[in-house]
Amino acid sequence: MSEPTLLVLAADPPPRLGRLTGRARVVYADEQSLAAQLPDADVLLVWDFTSDAVRLAWPGEGPRPRWVHTPSAGVDRLLCPELIASDTVLTNARGVFEEPIAEYVAALVLAMAKDLTGTLELQRQRRWRHREGLRVAGTRATVVGAGPIGRAVARSLEALGVTVAVVGRTARTGIHGTEDLDPLLSRADWVVCAAPLTEATRGMFDKRRFGLMQPSARFINVGRGPLVVEDDLVAALKKRWIAGAALDVFVSEPLSPDNALWDVPGLIVSPHMSGDTVGWRDRLGEQFVELYELWMAGKPLLNVVDKKRGYVPMHD
Repeated sequence: MSEPTLLVLAADPPPRLGRLTGRARVVYADEQSLAAQLPDADVLLVWDFTSDAVRLAWPGEGPRPRWVHTPSAGVDRLLCPELIASDTVLTNARGVFEEPIAEYVAALVLAMAKDLTGTLELQRQRRWRHREGLRVAGTRATVVGAGPIGRAVARSLEALGVTVAVVGRTARTGIHGTEDLDPLLSRADWVVCAAPLTEATRGMFDKRRFGLMQPSARFINVGRGPLVVEDDLVAALKKRWIAGAALDVFVSEPLSPDNALWDVPGLIVSPHMSGDTVGWRDRLGEQFVELYELWMAGKPLLNVVDKKRGYVPMHD
């Protein structure tokens, strides 16, 4: 039996696939050559998971990879009608980013409560100005997104003494449904968006929803940029409808140097890094190799995405 062809949509640094020597014929593609190489591939590893090339190049009729893996939590950059309708299995990187993102959110909550950005700016100015910080314990948070990332965020905040309500697509034990979102937003001190990007969630945080929040509330997005109407968030901050915000994801990435978001008062901007810790690329490569070994053995794959929903369903 010939080795399966593993096509890798390349990005630097490349994945470490040495363990697959003799078990895969590894070939590489860039955005320009991907469409021509897809029909000959058994497996596609979307190592460049920030690219839209798969969605644009995915074949309609004819041969196509039997399995596609993206080393990211979100799959919105990949999904197109042809891929959704196909029998190709799609998997993601569930299990790698949850805890790092939860730590990052906890760090943002503490930084905003204690005004660490103000402290650093005053230090830069050599100004001694006493202020009072906020207590985090006893506050309320609403976490939007009931997947592994949202649940990890909830655990990290609960460890700080925060009372957390998690909102998912449908209500179930310990999870609120979307019908509860608006009243929960009106009572939250912290609103954390960790939802997947789907047609139902695109633009969900808009002028109306920011208007529901308390003037003392702070908003954090670690999900996907298009979940937020950025102009509406800017207006909410400038009008002081909310007290502050932090964005780690944006509609257009990377942010251009002249983007107005850099200068919005009360907004913390970070370059889509909340889940990236030292060694994260190696862990993503190891995870793919582990999945490939399952696939070669004919065993069920983990992290299988429901392509119609756009995420890995929760079974617990």
